[in-house]
Amino acid sequence: MAVVATGFFDGVHIGHRLVLETLVSEAHKRGEESLVLTFWPHPRIVLAQDALGLRLLNTPSEKLSHLEALGVDRVVQLEFTKDFSMMGTERYLREIVKEKYGGTAILLGYDNRIGHDSLTPAQTAEIASSLGIDVIRAEKVSAVGIAVSSTKIRTALNSGDVETASSYLCYDYCLSGTVVHGKKLGRTIGFPTANMEIDEPLKLIPAIGVYLSRVEVDGESYFGMTNIGENIETHIFEFDKDIYGHTIKVSFIRHVRNEMSFPSLLELKTQLHIDEDNCKKLLYLHK
Repeated sequence: MAVVATGFFDGVHIGHRLVLETLVSEAHKRGEESLVLTFWPHPRIVLAQDALGLRLLNTPSEKLSHLEALGVDRVVQLEFTKDFSMMGTERYLREIVKEKYGGTAILLGYDNRIGHDSLTPAQTAEIASSLGIDVIRAEKVSAVGIAVSSTKIRTALNSGDVETASSYLCYDYCLSGTVVHGKKLGRTIGFPTANMEIDEPLKLIPAIGVYLSRVEVDGESYFGMTNIGENIETHIFEFDKDIYGHTIKVSFIRHVRNEMSFPSLLELKTQLHIDEDNCKKLLYLHK
């Protein structure tokens, strides 16, 4: 038997966390399993609703890690298809939540909408009760008077405001991928960079510019500065190892400056020294 929360939970942000912490707490009180039912791929992709413009805050594996870190006992990723999208609220609650996964209670957020009929939480609660499923309600979460949503976080990242995004997410936004060969221009001027090919093409890339970043590679953590432009390349401070082909995770701490063009390599090198100094000053304040 399980207490169930259902949704896409992109970002597992501060708003989601209230729902999920309530889920875990209520399941513990009832002596039942806490279960999250989520979906892949994103419904907008399947339903062709501005699918080309969709960018996600989490890969499926990142989402799973965040959910497990919050103490959720089990996460099930349901395949979202066109047929699945036609399932109404009553059928979803009866066949999926209650019959297939043994849900005795469902936790509803303030704007949870389930099923093709897109009923309000109040309407969903009424149907759940009629099926013998207890209803647990979670309230809206705000940050500085603003209701937190995945859309607001995407907007912040698209403008380079990684600090606001991180405050809404409760963790630093990150990209993961494989270190690949680049033009090696940085190495010629004393600023070697790790060029990253990201794992998930749908993952949102923050706005073009230079950022103070945290870098994880081979189980170790470092600081560096990351440039997002034609490529995603990171100069790791006090680091001189060959990591081509290795997996790297870059977390964004602070936007340092916008993209600039340089008439010469000397001017580029001069600016990179300035960037590194600025990043290290910010790092001192960040610590």
